[in-house]
Amino acid sequence: MSAEGVDPVAALERARANAPFLALLLDREPELAERLAAGVFDPAWSSATADMPTARRLRLDRRALALTTAIGDLAGAMDLTAVTHALSDFADRALDCAIRAAIEERTPGAEPRGFVAIALGKQGSRELNYSSDIDPILLFDPHTLPRRAREEPEEAAVRIAKRVVELLQARDGDGYVLRVDLRLRPSPEATPIALPVEGAIAYYESRALTWERAAFIRARAAAGDLALGRYFLDAIRPFVWRRGLDFGAIGEIRDLSRRIRDHYACGQALGAGYDLKRGRGGIREAEFFAQIHQLIHGGRDPALRAPATRDALARLAAAGWIGEDEATALTRSYTLLRTIEHRVQMIDDRQTHTLPAGDALDRVARLHGLAGGDALIALLRGPVERAGRIYDALDEGRPAGFPHEEQALAARLAESGFGDGVAAAARVAGWRAGRYPALRSPAAREALEAVLPVLMPALAGAPDPAAALVRLDVLLERLSSAINILRLLEARPGLAALLATILSHAAPLADALATRPELIDWLIDASAFEPLGSVDAIAAEMRTGEGRDYQATLDHVRRLVGEKRFALGSQVVAGAADPLDAAAGYARLAEAAIAVLAGETVAEFARAHGQVPGGELVILAFGRLGGGALTHASDLDLVYLFTGDFHAESDGPKPLGATLYYNRLAQRITAALSVPTAAGPLYPVDTRLRPSGTQGPLVVSVESFARYQREEAWTWEHMALTRARPVFGSAAARDAVAAVIAEVLGGARPERDLATEAKAMRAEMARHKPATGPLDAKLLPGGLVDLEFTVHLAQLCHRTGFDPRLAHAIHALAGEGLLPEALAPAHDLLTRLLVTLRLVAPDAAEPPAATRDLIARALRLDDWEAVLAALAATRRDVEAAWTAMTGETDG
Repeated sequence: MSAEGVDPVAALERARANAPFLALLLDREPELAERLAAGVFDPAWSSATADMPTARRLRLDRRALALTTAIGDLAGAMDLTAVTHALSDFADRALDCAIRAAIEERTPGAEPRGFVAIALGKQGSRELNYSSDIDPILLFDPHTLPRRAREEPEEAAVRIAKRVVELLQARDGDGYVLRVDLRLRPSPEATPIALPVEGAIAYYESRALTWERAAFIRARAAAGDLALGRYFLDAIRPFVWRRGLDFGAIGEIRDLSRRIRDHYACGQALGAGYDLKRGRGGIREAEFFAQIHQLIHGGRDPALRAPATRDALARLAAAGWIGEDEATALTRSYTLLRTIEHRVQMIDDRQTHTLPAGDALDRVARLHGLAGGDALIALLRGPVERAGRIYDALDEGRPAGFPHEEQALAARLAESGFGDGVAAAARVAGWRAGRYPALRSPAAREALEAVLPVLMPALAGAPDPAAALVRLDVLLERLSSAINILRLLEARPGLAALLATILSHAAPLADALATRPELIDWLIDASAFEPLGSVDAIAAEMRTGEGRDYQATLDHVRRLVGEKRFALGSQVVAGAADPLDAAAGYARLAEAAIAVLAGETVAEFARAHGQVPGGELVILAFGRLGGGALTHASDLDLVYLFTGDFHAESDGPKPLGATLYYNRLAQRITAALSVPTAAGPLYPVDTRLRPSGTQGPLVVSVESFARYQREEAWTWEHMALTRARPVFGSAAARDAVAAVIAEVLGGARPERDLATEAKAMRAEMARHKPATGPLDAKLLPGGLVDLEFTVHLAQLCHRTGFDPRLAHAIHALAGEGLLPEALAPAHDLLTRLLVTLRLVAPDAAEPPAATRDLIARALRLDDWEAVLAALAATRRDVEAAWTAMTGETDG
């Protein structure tokens, strides 16, 4: 019921006006919207029913909870504690349901024993944020884990874990349940995603690092076999909570504090672009302030071992270890920043912690009930600055405590280009002291000393030496062995310079390198800077190697795609490849992955269900994949069709009707392409361009597709169809689908006012999806989207120039005098800019000066001024062509 001070109506109005994600949920959950308007905020309410499949029931539960907690928060009915507890408790329940379902699927009737999820991070402390992932460690007991006959416990545990992740992460029209990050387990690059409990205990007792101690302050047995989880946590408690701290351990904790500040807070001032989580005075600093004091004092005082940050601050203050004023200030800033973080995430259900710019910042402010972005920044300024000063105090006196040798190194590093020579010297000192396992052997330390004179000058010459050094630190932390890499860098100074360029400019590539350090081997492989081969050649490489089962094939393809995407991105950053060629290479790589994984999934599916006589699956690529030009971050727009009689039935041991057969098969292929495995992620898959969108079935027959396109499809769907291209299926099936597309585009479609509808669609799109920054080559007026709309409208109006490849279509239309010649260079510049920015400035904001030079080189221009001038001229050309085209009405 509605309580005093609670205003659900105003909250609903702010949500609809400022948060597209919440507006969508309100439309999809009308009954819940009515309950919320009446002031009823029940986190347990859901439109799901008990007879639904586990994954769908959980997705609907999550959708209802997301809406309830958001409106309850905005209305003032749920405070931060109530919101985070509701989100965390749901995560526990969902994780437990997924574990039980995964075990039941594999061993029906077995007790869900021997498998546990240990919640770390904010789930462990019941502080999950609005759009948070979860960071569990999955453990199993080989003696009690249910498994199939002749199946090893390790194999069963990994398969259960993969199914758990799939159930939680897979997306459909109802959304997803939870994002899962399994990288907090020991040595994630080398270990399976589920670990034997005794092996995990042995690791934490003997080889774990200080940051892992900090992580386990918030650990909790959350789902599955809770007794097994408690056994594990009891066993490692002495590792986390030590009664005595020697000088070396205190030094490690001080160093941990410095590393967190250097890593996350460097150069992040309050304002648009401020990182609420990692910025100076941000959420992470309050958390680490509490955790550092807990590690120091919690071994002797169990009362200090509170997992939640605000509880920990209160107990530390009560015990006299921190000041009451410090606890009050950090609690205030933490509560405010977490609340604003939720506002940012409510807008589009994105796991972001960054304050946006311009109108987007105003939307966040209005969602919070403020007049605009300036008021929001003013609200944050005092608490953030006070929290930053408190955290600064942890590091006071650092230079005076340096040994003489390190002071001299700090001076040299400052002279060479590092803005903070002391911080850089401290990091090098940590490497020399064997901070990471990969640097602890005598051979590793010898290799490190040999490479430092080569590596440090290369990093000092980077556009942001501090950021490059931090990313190198992350890489060294995750290496199992550093000797070979260090010796390679010593022997090849050019490789050190290239590594510095990647670490400095290209965050997506640096992140990939930190996750998979072996990718550095590709930088010394001569083939890494050669153009990618044909689709058939790449697919053949993916199929090499015999004896792999289906899961091993998925992992192999993921590894190979990761390596080749890293190589393509490195070519662009190094200036060794034209971004246009890289875009085509990204697309060929994705098409090869579809061919191999779809083929393997079809064969695996047929083993259980046989084949449908006279029918087969066909996959259509749309969007940038259809046009053969992807970026490093592109998703795949796919539509699934099938040939043959929809009344037919498959001929396998478990027969299925044709429609159900192909829908289940398509779900498996989507999962094969999109669900992360131990080898990493692959591609997000978007199937919303299918007939009737998310309201229609995932797969339809070719005949149904043809009928829909001829009779029911909207203008925007025909515009999308201009870039459709079959990428999987027999030659005959592809030809049949291509013939349908050609017939529809050639005129077998309803007569419409194409220009008016296209203009309205573009305006609607601009309202709901504005440009993210001043360099957004895709969404800015006169950008790629306007160019695509112009070309597709010309194709549909004049019924000519059809080619999924946008550049070829422009050439054909310009050759007939239907579009201006200027659109050809406009396409090339905008595509080069988009491909490059996805690597070096994903937020489309203006980059640092040195990165601007890289972008200018990629665009074949002299300098940054030339880039801005060319972009402005290109946008004018595209806008002029779009304006001229929307005046035509021939349809």
